[in-house]
Amino acid sequence: MNEVCFKNIDKKEPWSLSTYEASGGYSVWRKILKGELSPENIIDELKASGLRGRGGAGFPTGLKWSFMPRNSDIQKYVVCNSDEGEPGTCKDRDILRFNPHSVIEGMAIGGYVMKASVGYNYIRGEFMEPFYRFEAALKEAYKTGLLGKNISGSSVSFDLYTHLGAGAYICGEETALIESLEGKKGQPRFKPPFPANVGLYGKPTTVNNTESFASVPEILAKGGKWFHDLGVKNSGGCKLFSVTGHVKRPANFEVPMGIPFKDLLDMAGGIRDGRKLKAVIPGGSSTPVLTADEALAMNMDYDSIENAGSMLGAGSVIVMDDSTCMVKTLTRLAHFYYDESCGQCTPCREGTGWLYRILKRIMDGDGKSGDLDLLNNVGSNILGNTICALGDAAAMPVESFLRNFSEEFEYYIENGKSMVKDNV
Repeated sequence: MNEVCFKNIDKKEPWSLSTYEASGGYSVWRKILKGELSPENIIDELKASGLRGRGGAGFPTGLKWSFMPRNSDIQKYVVCNSDEGEPGTCKDRDILRFNPHSVIEGMAIGGYVMKASVGYNYIRGEFMEPFYRFEAALKEAYKTGLLGKNISGSSVSFDLYTHLGAGAYICGEETALIESLEGKKGQPRFKPPFPANVGLYGKPTTVNNTESFASVPEILAKGGKWFHDLGVKNSGGCKLFSVTGHVKRPANFEVPMGIPFKDLLDMAGGIRDGRKLKAVIPGGSSTPVLTADEALAMNMDYDSIENAGSMLGAGSVIVMDDSTCMVKTLTRLAHFYYDESCGQCTPCREGTGWLYRILKRIMDGDGKSGDLDLLNNVGSNILGNTICALGDAAAMPVESFLRNFSEEFEYYIENGKSMVKDNV
C-alpha cells in the first residue's frame, strides 16, 4: 500500500519540497538535466511498467507518449487533466493536496521526452485547496531552479502553468479541456485529428491524468519491472481507488492492481450500520452497476472488472447497501448527465433529457408499462452516436440498472412507490 502517489502520506507536510526530495523526489529529473536519461530509455521503461492512463480510458502511457512527433521543431505541449468531475472520484484532488511535486516532476519528464517546453495543469474549479497547494509547489520548484529556461545550464527548458476550470464535467474530455484552455466554450472536438497532432493552439499535445503523471517519477526511479510486478497481467502497478457510499470509512486507497474487491471493501470498514451490500459501481458513475454477487467475485483490475460486466474507469468505487432505491439512484445519475451535456450532439442533448424525464415520471408515480423498453431504446440510440463519451456515460448506467434491478423499476411503475421500505 501507498507505494507511489501516496508514499509520503504519513510524513509531516508531505506536500513540501523538502519532504518530496527526502524520499528521492526530483532525482530522476536531475538525472535528465545531467544528460543521463534519454527519451527512448524513459519510454521503454514506461512501456515495461504497464502503466495505463489513470483517468478512465486506460490507454498505455508509454505508447501514448511515443505518438508525439518528438523530432519536429514546432511548439509542443503537455497537459495534465486534473478536472476530476466524475461522481465518486476524489483521488486526483488528494494527489494535488499531498504530493503536488510528483505531478510537477512527472509533467517535466513528459515535457522532456516529448520535447514539449510548456505544460498546463487544468484543475477543477472547485478544488481551491489543491489549486493553492499546487501553486505553492510550483513556486518552490521555480525557486529551486528545477523549472524554466535552460534549467541548471542544460539545454532542457520547461515552463508549467496552472489553469482553473469553471466546473464543467464535459471538460474532463481531453479535447473539450483543450478548447477551454484556449478560452473557448468547453466542447469536444471531432477526432481525427487527435491532440498528438493537432492539440492546444493547433500544436501537438499530450494529455494525461494527474495520477498518471504522478506515477512516472517513482516508476523511473525504481524501474518499470518493479512497478509492473506490483500489479497483475495487463494491469501493472498500483492504483488509487476512491471508495465512497455506504461504507464505514470512505477514503482513497493506493493498493496493488488485482486486489480482490472484498479486501478493498474491508479496508473501507465494510458496509455501514450492519446493512448488506446491494450494488457496486466500480469505476465512477458512468460505468455499469454490478450486483453484490458480481462485485464480491471480482478483483480490482481491468480484465476482472470487464469480465464482471463493468469497467475499472478512474477507480471510483461507489458502494450501495440494501437501503438504496435503485430507481431514485438512477434518476439522480440521469439528471447529472442531462445537466452536464454540452448540447453539441443531438443524440446526447435530446437523449439525456428523455432519460431523465422518463425516470422522473416513474418516480412521480406516473410510470407507464412501456417505459422500461423506452428507456432502453433511448439509451441504445445514444450509445456510440456522439462525438465524446458523455452520451455513453449516460446510457450505460441505464442499461445496467434495468438489467440487474428490473424488479425494482417494474414495482415502482405498478405501485407508484419504491419497493425498498427504508430507502435513503
